[in-house]
Amino acid sequence: MLTIVVSSVFVAVSAAFFFRFLKADGDLTLLSKKHVKREEIEDKVIWITGASRGIGEVLAKQLAQLGAKLIISARNEVELQRVKKQLTGKYAPDEVMILPLDLARGEEYLGEAVQKAESFFGGAGVDYVFHNAAFERPKSMALDVTEESLKATFDVNVLGPISLTKLLLPHMLKRGRGHFVVMSSAAGKAPAPGQAVYSASKFAVNGYFHTLRSELCRRGIKVTIVCPGPVKTSASTEASTSEQKGSGEKRVSSERCAELTIIAASHGLKEAWISYQPVLAVLYLVQYMPTVGYWLMDKIGEKRVEAAAQKGNTYSVGLLFGKKKES
Repeated sequence: MLTIVVSSVFVAVSAAFFFRFLKADGDLTLLSKKHVKREEIEDKVIWITGASRGIGEVLAKQLAQLGAKLIISARNEVELQRVKKQLTGKYAPDEVMILPLDLARGEEYLGEAVQKAESFFGGAGVDYVFHNAAFERPKSMALDVTEESLKATFDVNVLGPISLTKLLLPHMLKRGRGHFVVMSSAAGKAPAPGQAVYSASKFAVNGYFHTLRSELCRRGIKVTIVCPGPVKTSASTEASTSEQKGSGEKRVSSERCAELTIIAASHGLKEAWISYQPVLAVLYLVQYMPTVGYWLMDKIGEKRVEAAAQKGNTYSVGLLFGKKKES
């Protein structure tokens, strides 16, 4: 009798866990945190790159409402001014600092930007950097990537954030604190057919910042790496096209992605995954059962690129079973 009861409880718990996982929009450690620790955000100086649109814009709005002192950066100053006017929170919009920034312009230029950022708010110094700026081209086969695209992607996604971090670290180490929140991607954890160079750039920043944390965590430096899967933003023309065609592609909203990112940062998580299924399941497979995970990605590789070319659902489970077109 006891065996039957224990077995029944085990089945019930397993079923509940399974259904929770099916509906999840983030990894289970992240979702267990539930709420932002506001005390970790309020009155902190937070510098956001790529803040003129998409996730960066939403991050700025949510962090402002949590009482952060914001520095917002992007290449487009006009768009930054638009975002600034929309911010509401403890600090008035005119207290938000705008710092135009082009991550591809080299260390001398970035060094000047760091000095300006450190001087804002009475020289309080930067507490957090949200490395959100990114460069991504439309999906294509790895063999079709041009040298120009390769260089542009790595300049913005890898060299820029690394250089900015290196220049800012001496100031943070002197104060004994600093937190880098790196907006990576699911493409930095698992193969992303059609996005080989973008994926490579995200694997690169993951490796750099995880290593950086290991080297400097005892000196007060924190790193949170966030790996979103497909996210719906106003700039996501591919998502809009897919939805119009009724592809059923499901994306996490930019508002939810920003909320979960801030939760992960405020709890000091080292890494967080944000996505619906099937991408979330792929991340778990590649992490914990790599042979199975990589086999799965090999099965859908070419078909995913074909789906992208047709503006279809590039995250569909159906890619596993559809026939590859004859060349």
